[in-house]
Amino acid sequence: MKLNELSDNKGARRNRVRVGRGIGSGKGKTGGRGVKGQKSRSGVAIHGFEGGQMPLHMRLPKRGFTPPYRKKLTIVNVGRLQQAIDNGKLKADGDIDEQTLVDCGVVRRKLDGLRLLGDGEVTSALSITAYSASKGAIESIEKAGGKVTLVRPQESSDINTGEEQPS
Repeated sequence: MKLNELSDNKGARRNRVRVGRGIGSGKGKTGGRGVKGQKSRSGVAIHGFEGGQMPLHMRLPKRGFTPPYRKKLTIVNVGRLQQAIDNGKLKADGDIDEQTLVDCGVVRRKLDGLRLLGDGEVTSALSITAYSASKGAIESIEKAGGKVTLVRPQESSDINTGEEQPS
C-alpha cells in the first residue's frame, strides 16, 4: 500500500444534493418540497401543529411558577475555596466576600449574592460573608475554626408592603 493509493471506504463520503438547479437534475423546480402550501415555503416551523386541533403541549395542565425577580446567586463550594487557598490565589486570613473571590479569580463575575455549598473539605479557618449558605457548608467551615456571616442586601421598603410612602 502506498500513500497515493489511500482512499475512504466505498460510500463513506457522499456529495450533497444541490436542489433547485434545473429539472434535469431530478431535484429542480420545487427542490423536493412538493407543490404550493405553507411547507413548500422557507421559514416554516410548525412543530407540534396538529391540523387545527389543540396541540398536546397546550392541552396539558400548567404547573409551577417562575418568580420574575429572583436572585441570581454566585454558587461556590467550600472545596473550591480550599483549592484556591492551596494554589495561593486566595488568602485564608481576612474577610472573604464575593468581591474578593472575583478579584482572585475564583468566580467570574459578581451577581446578586454569594451562596456557599458544602461540597469538599475545608482545612483553613475562613471568615466568609455570604448571602446564604447550606447547613453543611456552615458546619464544615466552623469545624475548621472559621465563621460564616450571612448578610442580606437592603431590600426596597416600598415593594409589597402595602403602605403608602410619604411624598
